[in-house]
Amino acid sequence: MAEPEKLRILHCFRSPVGGIFRHVRDLVEEHRAAGHDVGILCDSSTGGAHEEKLFDGIRPHLTLGLTRIPVRRAIAPSDLSALLKSYKHIKSLQPNILHGHGAKGGVLARMIGTGMRANRSRVARLYSPHGGSLHFDRSSMSGQAVLRLERLQERFTDALVFVCDYERRTYEAKVGTPTTRWKVILNGVKASEFTPVVAPDDAADFLYIGMLRDLKGPDVFIDAFARTERALGRPLSGLMVGDGPDRDRYEAMMTERGLGRRIRMMPAMPAREAFAMARTVVVPSRAEAMPYIVIEALAAQKPVVASRVGGIPEILGTDSEALAIPGDAQDLSQVMAAAAVDPGWQRRVMPKPDTFRSVFSSSVMADSMLDLYRSVLRDQP
Repeated sequence: MAEPEKLRILHCFRSPVGGIFRHVRDLVEEHRAAGHDVGILCDSSTGGAHEEKLFDGIRPHLTLGLTRIPVRRAIAPSDLSALLKSYKHIKSLQPNILHGHGAKGGVLARMIGTGMRANRSRVARLYSPHGGSLHFDRSSMSGQAVLRLERLQERFTDALVFVCDYERRTYEAKVGTPTTRWKVILNGVKASEFTPVVAPDDAADFLYIGMLRDLKGPDVFIDAFARTERALGRPLSGLMVGDGPDRDRYEAMMTERGLGRRIRMMPAMPAREAFAMARTVVVPSRAEAMPYIVIEALAAQKPVVASRVGGIPEILGTDSEALAIPGDAQDLSQVMAAAAVDPGWQRRVMPKPDTFRSVFSSSVMADSMLDLYRSVLRDQP
C-alpha cells in the first residue's frame, strides 16, 4: 500500500527538558515546514518558565496540538490510567506515525500504536531511546527488569531510531541485537544556529551549561576548574548555567573551595545566550547519548572540551585532543588548560565548520526521519 503524501506525526515523551525536547522541537518545525501535521504528547508535571517559552515557540507548528498529562519517571500503577487517557486522545487524532522518545515515551507510543493497529488503524510505531533505559546497569535487578522490558517491546516496534552509533552499540550490548529494523540518524541543529557567537573581552573563561545533576558532571567541572587555576598559576572565571535538583550542593562545593566569586551560577537560558558569555564550553558528563549542547556549541564555532562518553567522540572525532576521561577532573583540567593557553587550539582541534554543517544539520536529520517514516508505512499491509 502506498504511504500518504501528508503524514500525521505524533511525538510522545515524558519530560519537556533537555535533549529529547530539543530533538522533538526541531523535528516538529522541519516536518511542519514540509507540509505534515505534527503534535506532541508529554508530561504535565515537569518543566518551568524556560520550557513554557519553548512551547510557546512551537505551538503554531502543532497542528495536532499539545497534550500534557501526568507521566511519572518511575513505573507506577498510575501509568495504566495515563495510558488509557492517552489512547483515547491519540486515537481521536488519527496519526499514522507514533514516535516515542525516551523510555516512557517509547511505552506510550508502542502500546497505544499497537492498540490502534488491533482496531485496524494504519499507524507506524517508532522508538528512540535517547540514552534513557540504556543508562541502566545489566548487573542490577532494576537494570535487568528495564532492559528485559525493552526487549519485550521490540515485538511492538516497527523501527528503532538511534541518535548515534554509540547508542546503537549500547542497545545491542545491553538489550541484544535488534529484531526489528533500525537506523542511526544523527542529531542536527537549525541553519540559523550555524552563525558564530563571539565572546566579549570580559567573557568567562569556561562555561558549564546543562542540568545540575551528577550524571552531567557539574562537580567534575568545579573540581577541574580549581585544578586548572592551580596549573596556570592565575585566577580564572567560570559560569554555570542550568537548573536541577543538586544546585545547592554545587554552590556549597564552590564556596568550600573559595570559588564562589570566580564561578557564577545562572538559571537555564537559551544556549546561544550562554555561549555569548564565555570563551570555552566544557561538557564534563559521566554519561551521554548524543548531547545537543556539543553540536550547538560547535555550530556557534565555540571551542569545546568534553568527556569521552556516548556519541561525543562521533562529533569531535574519536582521536580528538578535546576529549577527557569521564569523571576524571585532573584529565579534564589538562585539556582545559591547553585550550586556555594555546591560541591555535580551536583551529587545530575543533571540526572544520563546513564539514560539520553538512553532517549535523536539522534538515538532514528531518529528511532522514521522513524517509524512515515513509519506508515503515510502505511495508505495512
